[in-house]
Amino acid sequence: MTEDVWLPFRTDEIRDLPEGFHYRFWDGGQEFPADPADCAFYVVPYMKGSEVAVRPMAAMTSVKVVQTLSAGFDHVEPGLPLLPDGVQLCNARGVHDASTAELALTLILASLRGIPDFVRGQDREEWRSGFRPALADKSVLIVGYGSVGAAVEDRLAPFEVARVARIARRERESARGPVHPLSRLSELLPDADVVVVVTPLTAETKGLVNAGFLARMKDGALLVNVARGGVVDTKALLAELETGRITAALDVTDPEPLPAGHPLWHAPGVLITPHVGGPTSAFRPRATRLLSAQLNRFAQGEPMANVVLTTGLE
Repeated sequence: MTEDVWLPFRTDEIRDLPEGFHYRFWDGGQEFPADPADCAFYVVPYMKGSEVAVRPMAAMTSVKVVQTLSAGFDHVEPGLPLLPDGVQLCNARGVHDASTAELALTLILASLRGIPDFVRGQDREEWRSGFRPALADKSVLIVGYGSVGAAVEDRLAPFEVARVARIARRERESARGPVHPLSRLSELLPDADVVVVVTPLTAETKGLVNAGFLARMKDGALLVNVARGGVVDTKALLAELETGRITAALDVTDPEPLPAGHPLWHAPGVLITPHVGGPTSAFRPRATRLLSAQLNRFAQGEPMANVVLTTGLE
């Protein structure tokens, strides 16, 4: 029996797809393109939310691979217990590195140099000059040093920062220097002028940026979150922002979307973008290259790339 592959792209948008599969286009619409029980390879629709991502999974009794188009996979986790044992979950490591790192640098520079204030001043036709902090000579701490974190550091390099410290779940060496374990977070936080959060949302990282974390940040420091909203305790962040002691630039929030009337919208010293780290012109070519490579591996019986877990295994 020919196996089905569910894709959120049309087949003419992806080069070098292997033959031998039935390709079914599904980008989260109400109607499924075919019987989910026949799906062997499921590519999750991008940025359509957890409800859409999980909806067909209970009926995917023959699925072997679930491929997300994001580096994070928390949106599909509710559906994993519904799948047969042995299904490989793969993420899109590498697809969003450039776009997310670009946004992290944009948020850092815009926040430090006061760009939101200048835009508001332009709207009022006001000319207000003055000194602002520069990124040059600042100490930066990257919390969650994976491929996106490394891409952020690559883009920091030309800005003459004083130093970059790196934290990940496990200690290791990177091309740019040592990566410290999460256990050293409280030690490294007080030295950082800019803290960039790029961790996945897991049980370990949910609420990682809590009142204690924020209290250890130095006066005047900037928190940048391009990870997931749930990594930050919103109530604790609001309390710190109200004092004016730190500032924040957030591409993700908890709750998300941030509802009208939420106090975070108008908290002092905060810049908010609506989760736009990934969706740029760089997404589609990188995503389709990944899918082509993954499907050719699958067709040839080769090991999949970017496997983050296998269902049924502890």
